[in-house]
Amino acid sequence: MKPTNRATRRRPDPIAGDDVLAGLRAPRKYLPCKLLYDARGAELFEQICTLDEYYPYRSELALLDLHLPEIAQAVGPAARVIEPGSGAGQKTRMLLSALDRPATYIPIDVSAEQLAATARDLHAEFPGLEVVPIAADYTAQLALPPPPRHAGRTLVFFPGSTIGNFEPDDARRFLARFATFAGPDASIVLGADSNADAEELLRAYDDAQGVTAAFDLNMLAHINRTYAATFELAAFMHRAVWDATRSRVEMHLVSRRRQIVHVAGEPIHLQRGEPIVTEHCYKHPPEVLAALLDESGWRVRQVFADPRGRMRLWLGER
Repeated sequence: MKPTNRATRRRPDPIAGDDVLAGLRAPRKYLPCKLLYDARGAELFEQICTLDEYYPYRSELALLDLHLPEIAQAVGPAARVIEPGSGAGQKTRMLLSALDRPATYIPIDVSAEQLAATARDLHAEFPGLEVVPIAADYTAQLALPPPPRHAGRTLVFFPGSTIGNFEPDDARRFLARFATFAGPDASIVLGADSNADAEELLRAYDDAQGVTAAFDLNMLAHINRTYAATFELAAFMHRAVWDATRSRVEMHLVSRRRQIVHVAGEPIHLQRGEPIVTEHCYKHPPEVLAALLDESGWRVRQVFADPRGRMRLWLGER
């Protein structure tokens, strides 16, 4: 799943017509996973993170709680923190509390309203912290302010296994872009899931209570509201699939019948049993993550793994 800081997920940018229609016209239909996140989707994902089956959130929190003092020592004082897809939730506060007098926090999120609330809350909680919110899609073109003179090392904070929602080449480009943004002598803290236990993963992405199914189906309700579409939610079912050859979980919405759905006035034909792919969640083995970081301009300094070797925090340097 695509994690936020609050959990392991990120908010979407506004729906792009080309993305939606291009995906639905494709031979293997898909929708951009960022569409999972309207207000209702965010609420449902908060519920997912409380489920027994969904281990990534709890595992990463435990790793941060245990290893943030060591990470903070490596980063040093007066850090400039950049967080793509920020939620300013528990993980952000844990990091800022652990760092030695952090100088600047740059949250990047598409929701200007969320960013304004984040800035207010963090100013109250960390009076000496400069908060510079950027309302933008962090995968698009960005202009970041230069580091202030008094700032120390720049730290890119990207928890939640969100890197697994990028296709591998896109993940490499993303990490390289933020290496450039961060500049020389920067650090990165990257959270990633490497679990390959198919049964455990399918339980995590298709829970017994049906919360993940509701979360996935809500994407269609989101498109109905924002794109004049005619999806009937009851005509689709959620399915999670583990693709061992690609080391990824796929989330599908499967058509229960032969049907025609209209999206922005365009008819989309679906056969019975035909899936629409809504998310890829790569569970890269550790050696693949290490190579992605290395090829993107980051040198791995330390790796912190949970006791079962599923979730890891990667501390890297330019």
